Amino acid sequence: MSAAAWPELNYPAWRESAETLQLWTQIVGKIRLSKTSWLNHSWHVVLYVTTRGLTTSSIPDGAGSFEIAFDFIDHVLRIDTSDGARRQLPLRPQSVASFYAELQVALAELGIAVEIDDLPNEVAAPIRFSEDHSHASYDADAVGRFGQLLRQADRVFKQFRTGFLGKASPVHFFWGSFDFAVTRFSGRPAPPHPGGVPHLSDAVAREAYSHEVSSAGFWPGGGAIDYPAFYSYAYPAPEGFADARVQPEAAFFSKELGEFILPYDAVRTAADPDAVLLQFLQSTYEAAATLAKWDRAALECTMGEPGRPRPS
Repeated sequence: MSAAAWPELNYPAWRESAETLQLWTQIVGKIRLSKTSWLNHSWHVVLYVTTRGLTTSSIPDGAGSFEIAFDFIDHVLRIDTSDGARRQLPLRPQSVASFYAELQVALAELGIAVEIDDLPNEVAAPIRFSEDHSHASYDADAVGRFGQLLRQADRVFKQFRTGFLGKASPVHFFWGSFDFAVTRFSGRPAPPHPGGVPHLSDAVAREAYSHEVSSAGFWPGGGAIDYPAFYSYAYPAPEGFADARVQPEAAFFSKELGEFILPYDAVRTAADPDAVLLQFLQSTYEAAATLAKWDRAALECTMGEPGRPRPS
C-alpha cells in the first residue's frame, strides 16, 4: 500500500526530464504572473497540486478568465477559458523552445494576449525559452510518479497546516525553485533578506521574507541534495536552530543549505509514511518557533478533523 501511494523517484534517472519540466512550469507560471495582481510573498505566481498534476487556477483576462493545467496522468497541457473554449497540447519529448512556441499559438487561438520575460529564473546559466533547444526530455513514467508524490505530499501538508491559527500560506508549488511548500508566520517583521538568489530580483526576495517564517516543503533533487527530499527552515534562523533535535532519526541539518533535510526515501519506505512526514514537519516547526520565542499558545491549535468544527 505504501509503495503504491508513495512511489520511488530516482532523481538522477529523470534529471533531464525534471529540468525540462521545471522550465515548462516556469513558462506557465510566468503567464500567471503577467496577468495576476501582486499578492504578498509572491503567492500570486504559484501553481497548485490537483488530482492530475498542477494548475494555475483561474487567471483573470479582461472580463473573463482562463486556466492552464498540467495533466501528469494523460500527459497533456490543457488551457480552458471561462467562455468554454479549450486547447490541449501533448506533453512529450520536445524542446523548451518548441513547447513555448506551441503554447503561444494555442493562447493566440483562444484570443489570450500574453507577454512574459522569457528568461528563466532561479536556474544556473539560463537560456531564453524561445532559444532553448537543449532541454527536451520527457519521461512520462517518472513524471507520473512525480505527480503521485505531489498528491501525497499535498495531502499531508494540508493536514499539517490545520494545526496553526496564525497566518499561513496555502500549500503551493513555486515554479522558480521547482519546489512545493507551506509557510507559517510568527506575525513579526524580519530583518531584510540579503537577496542574491540567482536570476531573481532582490526586491522580490526581500518582500517574500519580510516577516519571520518557518517554512517546509519538498523538492525532487538537484544541487547540493541530489535526491528527492523534504526540507524545513526558519528565517531568520534562531540561535541554536542547526543543533535542534528533530524527528525522525533520518532527518539532519544541512549546513550547506541552512535547513533540515529528510530524504524522501525515509518517508516512502516507512511503515507509516504520513506519520513520519508529520513528525518531521511538526518537530522542525517546533524547533524554530520555540527557539525564536514565537507566541505558540496564541498561534497553534489541534489539527483539524473532517466535519468537526475546531473547539473555540
